[in-house]
Parts: sequence; C-alpha cells; structure tokens
Amino acid sequence: MAKSQHVVPYGTDWAVRGAGNSRVTSVHDTQSEAYDAARQIAINNQSEIVTHRPDGRIRDKDSFGRDPFPPQDRKR
Repeated sequence: MAKSQHVVPYGTDWAVRGAGNSRVTSVHDTQSEAYDAARQIAINNQSEIVTHRPDGRIRDKDSFGRDPFPPQDRKR
C-alpha cells in the first residue's frame, strides 16, 4: 500500500503530510479542508488517512486501499 496521508496541525492552520515526509503537501484553513485534500490523495494512491488532534495525538484513521477486509481499529 502507498504511504499514508496525515492531517496535522500546522501553526494556526491544518496541513496534509505524507508519512515520512519532512515537507507538507498542502496547507488549509480548517481540518475539514485538509481532510478533503488528503482524501483525494488517499483515493488516488489507495492509501490511508491518519487524522490528528490539535495536540498532535491520532484522532482517527480511514483506509482507501483495495483490501476488501481491512483490519478494524476501534474508534476512540
């Protein structure tokens, strides 16, 4: 599977960053806008989105891969 896309806090904005990248892919005013941008990348690359909270902790994960039976993570 391709690298995950992370929706992360970026100063007062939100950014999309590929897993392992030091630079962000795009910067957005809201977390929702950043998620929408990450979603398009994840769909195109059949990868996962990892959404972070403002304090940096992971909030949620969504998979857009081909696995018909992906592992089920418990939502917190």
